[in-house]
Amino acid sequence: MIASKTDKLAFELKCMAEGAKYICGIDEVGRGPLAGPVTCTAIIMRLDDVIEGVDDSKKLSENKREELFELILSHAVAVSTESLDNRVIDKINILEATKRCMNAAICNLKIKPDVILSDAINLNVGIRCIPIIGGDGLSYTIGAASIIAKVLRDRLMRKYDEIYPEYDFKNNKGYGTKTHLDAIKRVGASEIHRLTFLKKLLLENG
Repeated sequence: MIASKTDKLAFELKCMAEGAKYICGIDEVGRGPLAGPVTCTAIIMRLDDVIEGVDDSKKLSENKREELFELILSHAVAVSTESLDNRVIDKINILEATKRCMNAAICNLKIKPDVILSDAINLNVGIRCIPIIGGDGLSYTIGAASIIAKVLRDRLMRKYDEIYPEYDFKNNKGYGTKTHLDAIKRVGASEIHRLTFLKKLLLENG
């Protein structure tokens, strides 16, 4: 069943009823890939003019995400996107890198939010944070954040594909597809691969 606009605003409306004016949605893209950064977007949206079709970015086609990208930016009160590269991920692990990335995105917003709606991750940034499991599909604001983060990270991975064409990053965005895995076996890792992820993959596959 497709959620209605009102359903997607349930968390935002509750926060507004409790006195919040600026509600920030935050989401990450790129926790699972073998290569590339983790990217996080924090966004405060206008809630008086809701954009039709905003949803979990994974449920949308690439063309639909690109179409919504400019609309979301035009409706945003404030938006901030940050990325942390594979070296940081290898050094502090993907969960800690995601939290650090999210914290940076929030801190760099031009407006300080009254409350944060997060896709499952509880953040300690001195602002009330409400973690919502599956939040990118349940909250309009988190969904908007997920689309911005996904589009920007995908664009970056297409640029990396021009530098490292053997891995097919333009299509797999760093995820472990057969083509990608075959390339790693054939030519080894690139400078943007997460070595801790590859080590784990090798252990799992004997």
